[in-house]
Amino acid sequence: MGANSSSICELPENEYLKRLSGAEAVSENDPFWNQLLSFNFTTPTSSAELKLLEEATISIFKSLVENNPRTGNLGALIKVFLSRTKELKISAECQNHLFIWQAHNALFIICCLLKVFICQMSEEELQLHFTYEERMPGSYGVECEDLIEELLCCLIQLIVEIPLLHISCETDTFHKNVLTATTRARNDWDICLKRLIMEKSLGLPYTSRLVKTLLYNFIRQERSPPPGSHVFQQQTDGGGLLYGFASGVATGLWTVFTLGGVGSKPAPQQEQSSPLANQSLLLLLVLANLTDAPDTPNPYRQAIMSFKNTQDSTAFPSPSPHAFQINFNSLYTALCEQQKSDQATLLLYILLHQNSNVRTYMLARTDMENLVLPILEILYHVEERNSHHVYMALIILLILTEDDGFNRSIHEVILKNITWYSERVLTEISLGSLLILVVIRTIQYNMTRTRDKYLHTNCLAALANMSAQFRSLHQYAAQRIISLFSLLSKKHNKVLEQATQTLRGSLSSDDSPLPDYAQDLNVIEEVIRMMLEIINSCLTNSLHHNPNLVYALLYKRDLFEQFRTHPSFQDIMQNIDLVISFFSSRLEQAGAQLSVERVLEIIKQGAVALPKDRLRKFPELKFKYVEEEQPEEFFIPYVWSLVYNSAVALYWNPQDIQLFTMDSG
Repeated sequence: MGANSSSICELPENEYLKRLSGAEAVSENDPFWNQLLSFNFTTPTSSAELKLLEEATISIFKSLVENNPRTGNLGALIKVFLSRTKELKISAECQNHLFIWQAHNALFIICCLLKVFICQMSEEELQLHFTYEERMPGSYGVECEDLIEELLCCLIQLIVEIPLLHISCETDTFHKNVLTATTRARNDWDICLKRLIMEKSLGLPYTSRLVKTLLYNFIRQERSPPPGSHVFQQQTDGGGLLYGFASGVATGLWTVFTLGGVGSKPAPQQEQSSPLANQSLLLLLVLANLTDAPDTPNPYRQAIMSFKNTQDSTAFPSPSPHAFQINFNSLYTALCEQQKSDQATLLLYILLHQNSNVRTYMLARTDMENLVLPILEILYHVEERNSHHVYMALIILLILTEDDGFNRSIHEVILKNITWYSERVLTEISLGSLLILVVIRTIQYNMTRTRDKYLHTNCLAALANMSAQFRSLHQYAAQRIISLFSLLSKKHNKVLEQATQTLRGSLSSDDSPLPDYAQDLNVIEEVIRMMLEIINSCLTNSLHHNPNLVYALLYKRDLFEQFRTHPSFQDIMQNIDLVISFFSSRLEQAGAQLSVERVLEIIKQGAVALPKDRLRKFPELKFKYVEEEQPEEFFIPYVWSLVYNSAVALYWNPQDIQLFTMDSG
């Protein structure tokens, strides 16, 4: 590297990198840094090229690890970067190419170095690399921690204050890469970095501004520059060599950031994605899910919980040090458009669950189908999604169904030609009926594949919340409700038969222990009870609105015979049995060979004639989402897995960074 162009194969012999990693200490005021940072390097555009870069620099990294505790060149490089960034805002406004160019190059080198260091070292070892003062072996002072703190604060300021030039994009990426690397590092360094981010930046005035900036980066979905584009406006005199270097480096930064987003043909899914928005969102999720500091709540989470709409003129409750305002309409649109990604779904969950302002705004929207349909599509393609993404989608539905207004309004939204639903052609169906179909399909998939009780619980809770507000159910949705009950009934009978046969066989043999069928029966009966309560809730509260459900109930009336006298279901079966008997009697009086249309007409007439007081009232079915009931250690590992997977896809594989073995001495 240096003033000339460099290629990967030349890096091991590069004189500037050799001096950086050598045994000679380089002062932060040495002209060497201007030479080192004035490079024009063709940045990698794929994970394969990045691996080649890492392999080519093994000797550089090894030499730096051995010599840096004595030379302090890593700390000097960071100080040089910090000095460059002090004038960066003015440079960006004036388009001073030199400062932007060198700041980017310094940040690129720091990122590459720390990425390896964090994966290879403990906290104590890494802190030794941030100071070169002579100390007793294994000891370190506060200078190294102060330098790390200053670097983190500087990066936060860059994200918040610098206009959206490409240096800002690299800053987001740097944050995410360092945080990602900690997922592969030892626990002590992981805790150290989180502590620095949490405790050392609590007093900064940038907490809410950082959250706001990251959210707006997600909202705006900035695209990569097109192939061959120039970041800086060319000077009228042609710009000279410096212009060519600066423009090439800045465009190349996007190339690193997108791994091929500039100058290469993107995949269909990549065409709709924004690397800057994605990295901003990942960083936001990491910050929001850091554990609270002693006696102090996470300020980033507090900011996410308290921000309001720009259209909201009411005063913030006092005190609100982290409160800010953001355009909810733009945020809602971005969330609706980006639900194919896990991280966007997780952000939607966090906002709905923790920010009452966002939840109230979304539930008041008249175009809720734009938000609900992408969530339903996630559940419909459950085979292609990871379990965490499916859980998030279900929890979002559960939170939404806690609101009676939502449960009513979704049956008023009529959809046409749902192309992604392939089991049956749905030319016209309400959003509520489609929601029921997708949730029931998820339950059936879970019964045959994953058998996850927690997933069952959330699906049934969402159906239960909606049941009293069922309106004009599509005939296919009504059929699927009864079909699910039929499937549960068959499963119940099968387990009961297996238990009976096993018990009979055990009377003649004492050799083998009996399988525990009691637990299986108990689980199935709990689910059956829940389904009966859902059907009963609909019949009790909205019988006259759902002739198709009554029709499906009558068509499969034999399914319910065995449960009339079952001690677990006798009470809940009273209303269902009464409805079946009442409408069966009216159909018998109307004669045989009735058409479907005639049967539905008789059901509608009977629904008006049936006295409401004949149906026994049960407590309203209402289930609220409780975060504590999540599977143990759900969210934080999920967030880190998203960051890690993004790093593997976009940048590097931490498992590949076993570049060298630390010497025992």
